[in-house]
Amino acid sequence: MLSLVQTLCVWILPVLLAITLHEAAHAFVAYRFGDSTSKMMGRLTLNPIKHIDLIGTIAVPILVGLLSQFNFIFGWAKPVPINYNQLGNPRRDMALVALAGPFSNIIMAFLWAILLKIGIMLDPRSSIIALFLVLTGQAGIFINLILAFLNLIPVPPLDGSRVVSGLLRPDLAATYNRIEPYGLIIILVMLATNILSMLITPPMIWSLRFIHTLFGIH
Repeated sequence: MLSLVQTLCVWILPVLLAITLHEAAHAFVAYRFGDSTSKMMGRLTLNPIKHIDLIGTIAVPILVGLLSQFNFIFGWAKPVPINYNQLGNPRRDMALVALAGPFSNIIMAFLWAILLKIGIMLDPRSSIIALFLVLTGQAGIFINLILAFLNLIPVPPLDGSRVVSGLLRPDLAATYNRIEPYGLIIILVMLATNILSMLITPPMIWSLRFIHTLFGIH
């Protein structure tokens, strides 16, 4: 059992990286497709400080984590500004920019799995460094998979909604995007009614099994 301080030390780096690199991925892909807005505003960077939102990146994840005993984490960074009109193919490119965030989280989950495997090989019972690698590796896999699958839910302003908008006719997309001001409320209702858990849990279980099998983690 970990103390509160130990738990926070284990989770703070994985949560910080998962949320901020998610936004950096959006910025990078948008820049590649012709939108220089994020670069001009200093958001095309891996520096977490540029992406941190004090409430969404720090306060909310800690509060939700403590309330759920770190069985669930929820949070956000400052959204990367995207100029739709600067994109070469706006509807297609916006969908790809949106997918970049969850995709970055999936990549990070595999990277954390490598650190977890290293920690296991070093034997966490004999080394505090190995134990830290195991615990942060587990946390890193967990938070990144949650953020990936959470953001793929098609509720504006989550990334999945940007993909849906890119597939709809412009008039239907405009109607669909009017939901965005109520998006956070919808997500909180889904969280309170366990709908969010029902949507995320199946792909989480499959992904965890796949990662554990791939890396020989038992």
